[in-house]
Amino acid sequence: MIMCVIPCLYLCPASTSVLPMSCLYLCPASTSVLPLPLSCLCPASTSVLPMSCLYLCPASTSVLPLPTCPGVPVNSRVSTKIQQLLNTLKRPKRPPLSDFFLDDSEEIVEVPQPDPNTPRPEGRQIIPVKGEPLGVVSNWPPALQAALARWGATQAKSPALTTLDVTGKPLYTLTYGKLWSRSLKLAYTLLNKLGTKNEPVLRPGDRVALVYPNTDPAMFWVAFYGCLLAEVIPVPIEVPLSRQDAGSLQIGFLLGSCGVGLALTSEICLKGLPKTPQGQIMQFKGWPRMKWVVTDTKYLTKPSKDWQPHIPTANTDTAYIEYKASKEGTVMGVAVSKIALLTHCQALTQACNYCEGETLVNVLDCKKDMGLWHGVLTSVMNRIHTITVPYAVMKACPMSWVQRVHIHKARVAVVKCRDLHWAMMAHRDQRDTNLSSIRMLIVADGANPWSVSSCDAFLNVFQSHGLKPEVICPCASSPEALTVAIRRPGARGTALPARAILSMGGLSHGVIRVNTEDKNSALTVQDVGHVMPGALMCIVKPDGPPQLCKTDEIGEIVLNSRAGGTMYYGLPGVTKNTFEVIPVNQAGAPIGDIPFTRTGLLGFVGPGSLVFVVGKNEGLLTVSGRRHNADDLVATALAVEPVKTVYRGRIAVFSVTVFYDERIVIVAEQRPDASEEDSFQWMSRVLQAIDSIHQVGLYCLALVPANTLPKTPLGGIHISETKQNFLEGNLHPCNILLCPHTCVTNLPKPRQKQPGIVGPASIMVGNLVAGNRMAQAAGRELGMVEEEGLVRKHLFLSEALQWRAQSDPDHVLYVLLNAKGAAVCTATCVQLHKRAEKITSALMERGGLNTGDNVVLLYPPGIDLIAAFYGCLYAGLIPVTVRPPHPQNLAATLPTVRMIIDVSKAACILTTQPLMRILRSREAAASVNVKTWPTIIDTDDLPRRRPPQLYKPPTAEMLAYLDFSVSTTGMLTGVKMSHAAVSTLCRSIKLQCELYSSRQIAICLDPYCGLGFVQWCLSSVYSGHQSILIPPMELELSLPLWLSTLSQYKIRDTFCSYSVMELCTKGLGTQTDTLKARGVNLSCVRSCVVIAEERPRLALTQSFSKLFKDLGLSPRAVSTAFGSRVNLPQKILVPFLFLCQGTAGPDPSTVYVDIKSLRHDRVRLVERGAPQSLPLMESGTILPGVRVIIVNPETRGPLGDSHLGEIWVQSPHSSSGYYTIYGEESLQADHFNTRLSFGEPHTLWARTGYLGFVKRTELLGSTGDRHDALFVVGQLDETLELRGLRYHPIDIETSVSRAHRSIAESAVFTWTNLLVVVAELAGSEQEALDLVPLVTNVVLEEHHLIVGVVVVVDPGVIPINSRGEKQRMHLRDSFLADQLDPIYVAYNM
Repeated sequence: MIMCVIPCLYLCPASTSVLPMSCLYLCPASTSVLPLPLSCLCPASTSVLPMSCLYLCPASTSVLPLPTCPGVPVNSRVSTKIQQLLNTLKRPKRPPLSDFFLDDSEEIVEVPQPDPNTPRPEGRQIIPVKGEPLGVVSNWPPALQAALARWGATQAKSPALTTLDVTGKPLYTLTYGKLWSRSLKLAYTLLNKLGTKNEPVLRPGDRVALVYPNTDPAMFWVAFYGCLLAEVIPVPIEVPLSRQDAGSLQIGFLLGSCGVGLALTSEICLKGLPKTPQGQIMQFKGWPRMKWVVTDTKYLTKPSKDWQPHIPTANTDTAYIEYKASKEGTVMGVAVSKIALLTHCQALTQACNYCEGETLVNVLDCKKDMGLWHGVLTSVMNRIHTITVPYAVMKACPMSWVQRVHIHKARVAVVKCRDLHWAMMAHRDQRDTNLSSIRMLIVADGANPWSVSSCDAFLNVFQSHGLKPEVICPCASSPEALTVAIRRPGARGTALPARAILSMGGLSHGVIRVNTEDKNSALTVQDVGHVMPGALMCIVKPDGPPQLCKTDEIGEIVLNSRAGGTMYYGLPGVTKNTFEVIPVNQAGAPIGDIPFTRTGLLGFVGPGSLVFVVGKNEGLLTVSGRRHNADDLVATALAVEPVKTVYRGRIAVFSVTVFYDERIVIVAEQRPDASEEDSFQWMSRVLQAIDSIHQVGLYCLALVPANTLPKTPLGGIHISETKQNFLEGNLHPCNILLCPHTCVTNLPKPRQKQPGIVGPASIMVGNLVAGNRMAQAAGRELGMVEEEGLVRKHLFLSEALQWRAQSDPDHVLYVLLNAKGAAVCTATCVQLHKRAEKITSALMERGGLNTGDNVVLLYPPGIDLIAAFYGCLYAGLIPVTVRPPHPQNLAATLPTVRMIIDVSKAACILTTQPLMRILRSREAAASVNVKTWPTIIDTDDLPRRRPPQLYKPPTAEMLAYLDFSVSTTGMLTGVKMSHAAVSTLCRSIKLQCELYSSRQIAICLDPYCGLGFVQWCLSSVYSGHQSILIPPMELELSLPLWLSTLSQYKIRDTFCSYSVMELCTKGLGTQTDTLKARGVNLSCVRSCVVIAEERPRLALTQSFSKLFKDLGLSPRAVSTAFGSRVNLPQKILVPFLFLCQGTAGPDPSTVYVDIKSLRHDRVRLVERGAPQSLPLMESGTILPGVRVIIVNPETRGPLGDSHLGEIWVQSPHSSSGYYTIYGEESLQADHFNTRLSFGEPHTLWARTGYLGFVKRTELLGSTGDRHDALFVVGQLDETLELRGLRYHPIDIETSVSRAHRSIAESAVFTWTNLLVVVAELAGSEQEALDLVPLVTNVVLEEHHLIVGVVVVVDPGVIPINSRGEKQRMHLRDSFLADQLDPIYVAYNM
């Protein structure tokens, strides 16, 4: 294929791509020709030209570009619509969307400088530590089942297990003979009786769940050994107490990953499981479908004489699966092979020196960990008599295990620190207890740093009862490596091993330093003995590659042993990182080829190869690069007096990621009798203690009511579930303290504003702005169009109505609908004219008024209001429309009416009979002085009279009406609108929206101010179109009214407010099918314009479009109109800039702006979906005759289109100025007749007080030029200046409203440089304190701001004006005056 190049092209030297000359410019620094960065051609070899620039050469297959410029319509061969589409497809002028967004934390976060005094490890590289060799025993059985078979046959009457009742007394004893026979029966039943001979339910190697309560250990023993004999794999799990049980979903994940489909349980346990109404066992959340089998003896079958279980020699096949919960709460199954099971029993026997026939007291859970290894497996291997003390017994009688040791003269006891503590607290009742028989007191959680104090205190109390110091044996274990190390019982009188007193500061940096200075910041740890027999141990770095640590460095203990777990069952990916670790040296070379298993324990090797454990990986909290242990923080919290505030064992410590770092959270259960003062005192002391001892700030400290934290089956706190509840707002604290100011230290530095005389884009080079297009836009020319002779002949609206009454008297201008959709009132041109005349006569006769007096119109939305307005114009009076007071809320609404009447100096009030009675009622007298009302004229039943003459203003600059409104800052004043401004405004709207007398529009707006008033009262009389009026209050009675009207009248154009749209979206979202069935069809709607004085609510308009798409509503129909009001300390300015989507303009544009740039008053477009992106919708097409420019509000210099600035307007229909009774001319000149500091210094502009920007889009306007879109971002006076950046309240409020499902509405403001967030709680009051951390988190994450105060209030407290806008300054005043009556106020410390 040959490429023909025509003269208007430039061949890119790097490739064979062709660039059109329109895409090139001459580089001023050289004579080379460079492609523009906006080129739609890629400099790589496969470049693409826009279709509009190409045509096919008929002589060949080459493609030739047409000599056209982008954005200009081509000749008649390509239509404007196609050209518009092609221009939109051009490459956007913004950064491309990455496949994976890079984290921008580096440019946001303040990176702390490294401290030169940070301790670093200085020792040599550690050498792997070997345990003693595993001894060879001659009569050791080949498998655990073989040991059971041997004892069952030779020692049948020897006791194997004694269980206790709830009072702590022996319930029954299971002998080795019974254990063997019952296990044999179960094995036979599982293999032969659950299915048919050809299709058995279970086969060897299948996994089976064992669901037994701790109170029934005998049934569990039988089930476990029955599974081993049947060669199926037991998976012991906890009994699910309810469908929503803590951790139930994770147990389901375990069962799924292990492929479990059958569960064994006891009859009593089965009866206690939650059932469906039909009596079937409930399907637990996240669980696979399960078949339940009861294993009570009466349901088991005696095996036939010729059946014998197959007991192979221990091999690498899986023997059982033990569950393990990770830090995140995921439950995985650790598979233990048959050889590992046998070897582990042998290693424990050797380390603990177990002897045949000994008695062992087991206080631990017999389904897992040390309770299973010592109390079920090793005990059977050595024919030990085990006495099990369940958790329920310990709760009722904490001394029960000590009593069992005394009564049975037990040689070994397996306990936890809590059992030592409880026994010590309850020992006063037992004076004759003797513990001299104990040779080994195994402390299962002796690896915990705070176990030292429990062991010491227990010894201190019971040494006088025969307890010897050398029998206390702490040990360390993990689900993956099983037993890691255990202290061997010493000979009588031998000295106890020395303890390590370590510096907490050193530990936080992972370094061992002996503490000699401050006792408060020291950690005392005891050893956990030596490594297990036959094992090899190393210490490796917990993060990154498994590099060997130095001798003075804290690391993770890894173990190589035949007696450990082999894998996470069914999870090969996770298995490799834990069970197949090869440690490497400093150079990164492997130290050997034997694999080690990560134990999850953090520690070091001390003198004499003693192992010390200082924490666990799952309890590790890494804050700002320093490591803290959750158990240490618990110990510090418990050391703070008075402990009577919280329960000792019910404290959860975890970290949450907020703003690029981990933040520490402590949650504790508060005692019911603790007062709020006690609680806050305790919380404050805990904060100080943790800060001084651990040198780390707490992010959040929460107290919850007693027994509300999710528990594990053995009574501990379920940490991951607690964390989940905290993050989801389901914790329901009763007291909370947040300290983000002290612990969030990585916020970016505040921006320092550079003082300058002119704005950033104000470097003038001739008439150009260097680097940017000038940010300005204009509507089309207004022109003098000949339209029905109206504009030429009648400058005044009053004349327009008279002219219509004569020329087309029966043309219907207005139809008013009620809640049922029925027309309750209509007005033709002549009817409206005559009603206005009647009112004029009444005013002239009764009012005693002079020309130019102000008259308040107090009417509900309707045609009476319109007639009264024109009646005032006919009489030469100035109408002031006022919203009537609410009959049920006079105390709140009547003072506003009174204020407008006083400020406007109204000489008369026109109203209806019901409202007149309200104004003079006793209830009204309680709020205002009703005796000083001006003359009140009721216009309901006026006589038919014509005034002698109708007033005609001498000039068009005379005042037509006053527009009063309440701003978002809560200020109330009005502005003056002249007859000339009114006519020009109506004409602009008529041209833009193509309004003619044959058209019908529907209006669902408040008619008292702004564009709502213009559309309701003025526009129809000027343009002649028919307006169907729907009062918004009728919509509250009948939600479908507005949409049904659009369908019934086949309306093409409708105007509404955001509050109306929100009402329909929330109320009718689920009723679209019903509306469709009733025949509602919105396909006729061409334009649905939302009128507002704020940034377009993109999410709401999109929701509305999507919801009612099924009713035929076009997604292109919804657009916005914007009219501005400026908030000043005392006044309100209404320049009446209205921008309205009509047929003459392109569809509204949506852009995505980088929110970080916006805070710096910069506009940077990004792709949809980019992080930190804010979607903004164009605020409508600029009206004919209007010019807009973006200006720096401080320097008053024009800005470029990449900057955010104040929107200034030049318009023939701006208002004449403030209605002021003080004559503050300086304010008027500053805001109505202001000038640029340079550029066009002679042009007069009006300031809107709104920030926005202008962007040239790829869309084409009706003239064929590219369309300049105006985007309104927010109100200047409402922006929050925090940390030197500009924040818009709506952005923070949007984030806050997303934080929790129960936040109905929110508002933000500043108070003494603190950000205050007020959130309305739509849920129950117990959720109030859940909002505090979530609101703080989301504002910190998304806006990099620390919330100073969170105020939780009832729904409806945030004041909203009639246009649906929040009045944040009113709210601020109420907050400062302590008038909000909040549910809760949290001052973040």
